[in-house]
Amino acid sequence: MGPVARRPVAWVAAIVLFAEALGIVFLNWFLGLVVDHQEMSLAGLDPRAMSIGAWVAGGLFGLYLALCGLVLLRTAVSDRAPGGFGRILLISVAVVHGLLGAFCVGLVGWLAFVGMMVVLGLVVLTLVAYDRHENANGADGGGNGGAATPPSAPASSPEPTTP
Repeated sequence: MGPVARRPVAWVAAIVLFAEALGIVFLNWFLGLVVDHQEMSLAGLDPRAMSIGAWVAGGLFGLYLALCGLVLLRTAVSDRAPGGFGRILLISVAVVHGLLGAFCVGLVGWLAFVGMMVVLGLVVLTLVAYDRHENANGADGGGNGGAATPPSAPASSPEPTTP
C-alpha cells in the first residue's frame, strides 16, 4: 500500500475503534440496568453484583478499545509505525476481533461477523502498511532486518607512548 492510503486507513481504524468502545460501554451499561431492574440471578448470585460486574467489564473493555484507538490515532497523526507496546496492543486487538468474529457467526449472525472482520482488516492493514514503510526506508541491504548499520569509525594511527 502506498503512502497515500496508509494514513487514511489508520484514521478510519482509530475512528471505528473509538465508536466500538462507546458501543461496548453503552451495551454493557444497558445490560447492567436490565439485570438490575429485572433482579435476574445466575446460580444464586446477587443481581446487584452481576450488574456492577457488567458495568466494570464494559468500562474496562471500552478503555482497552479506546487505548487501541489512541495508538492508531497517534500512528495516523505522526505517520510513523507504532512502537513496541503499541504494536503489541494492536496485535492483541486484532486477535480479539478475530475471536469475536468467530463467535459472532454462531451467536449473532453473518452481519456481525462481517463487522468484526472489517475492523480486523483495518487494524492488520495498518500494521502491515506501516511495517513495510519503515522497512523500505531503513533497509540497507545488509541482511540485518532493515536496521541501519552505524558508519564505521575512520582508522586512526596509534598514538606514540611516552615513558
